[in-house]
Amino acid sequence: MIEKKKLALVIQSGTIDKLYCAFILASTAVSMNWEAHLYFTFWGLMSLKKGAMEQASLPSDYKDLEDTMKQNLKKMNYPTLYEMLKRLKQSNLCKIYACTPTMQMFGTKKEDLIPEVDSMVGAATFLNIASESDVNLFI
Repeated sequence: MIEKKKLALVIQSGTIDKLYCAFILASTAVSMNWEAHLYFTFWGLMSLKKGAMEQASLPSDYKDLEDTMKQNLKKMNYPTLYEMLKRLKQSNLCKIYACTPTMQMFGTKKEDLIPEVDSMVGAATFLNIASESDVNLFI
């Protein structure tokens, strides 16, 4: 039997533009019947806190484009970030990992995170996953 291809993403940013990039890549992967492994660290991890994705915004350099971006996404009937993440999880091909050292650094507890998080792991565990992946990206 042929093994599924795997995508491993390290998501370090919690801005709306980078989260959409990550979720679009992961959605494309699962639509191609690939596994998608998403490791959230630093500011990316903060987006996994309950209610945080709804507050995601553009970086200050592009803040003036934020309203236009959000309006156009709405016109395109694009799902919200959290809706995209929930759809990814429904595929049963996507795993969400929270970085435990980042959780410690920011005092984040498991109960602070959205229920879609599969595991809380350190870098070594995720590197083992990434080492078995066909595509590895840092966002």
